[in-house]
Amino acid sequence: MTGFRCGLMVAAIAFAAATSVVAQPVTMTLGTASVGGTYVVYGGVIAALLADKAGIQVTLQQTQGPNQNVILVDEKKIELGMTTMGVALQALQGSAAWTKGRKFENIRALFPMYDTPLQCVALKKSGITSFRQLEGKTVGAGPKAGTAGTYFPLIFEALGMKAMIRHGQGGELGNQLDDGIVDAFCFGAGAPIPIFSQLDREKDVVFFTWTEADIAAIRGKITEFSASTITKGTYRQQPADQKTVGLYNFAIAHKDMADGTAYAITRAVLENNARLTKGHPAARETVAANAMRNSFLPFHPGAARYYAEKGIKLDPATLAK
Repeated sequence: MTGFRCGLMVAAIAFAAATSVVAQPVTMTLGTASVGGTYVVYGGVIAALLADKAGIQVTLQQTQGPNQNVILVDEKKIELGMTTMGVALQALQGSAAWTKGRKFENIRALFPMYDTPLQCVALKKSGITSFRQLEGKTVGAGPKAGTAGTYFPLIFEALGMKAMIRHGQGGELGNQLDDGIVDAFCFGAGAPIPIFSQLDREKDVVFFTWTEADIAAIRGKITEFSASTITKGTYRQQPADQKTVGLYNFAIAHKDMADGTAYAITRAVLENNARLTKGHPAARETVAANAMRNSFLPFHPGAARYYAEKGIKLDPATLAK
């Protein structure tokens, strides 16, 4: 083989390696959450997209939500997970009760997903129209290891309120609201939340959040929350914007994932936003610019490479050393 032909072959191999969609693995498991929440629907859209655009076959695994996803990814029991940034901060610091003092330092951010605003719903016949009316009531708050299950007990505490918290899957708690087992159902997921949309279609309900004073008190005690708004018309029976608190969501992987794989996943997701949005409206926020919503969780080097190519300046604290 001549030196010229050899050089061409080497260049071709290098180009193929650089542009290869994904090297390994080609089959992955993605941790989502309970039925009735947004993670399950959004995860299905991501799985279909990665199969089509990156050649990765993704199996969905229903979990209790962000907390469990962090644990499973950190321990390499699943390859991909979804988490809110609040739970991710607790994981890195080992600060919340669910961590049992352990720091989950193997997780890495891939791509931004969407904001998770918190909101409550009650049957109209209950007469409940505000959060303060939940004092002493029985309140559904999703799976114990989910975002709502983690944060609503903290919110009641921050406001000096007491309530009986019931945990369970979103669909299950929607039924319990209808049956009168819970007085209200408080949840957090990308809007519109599937189970909230179902209740909105089938029942006479009232949606509510907090007053501005209560929001200030909540954010004063739980600093990872950001201001958020659920826009009017998100649900048929929500006639006005509702101010609330929220947490941004990111997809995560283990730090040992191959750089090329992390790059391919991040690129495939962030370059097909229109398709994602057709699958769930919350995905309109799944854009590269929102990578800046992460100020502490290290990005996987493969994902960081994609953002660098797109001119997205990441927070220095998120660049893994």
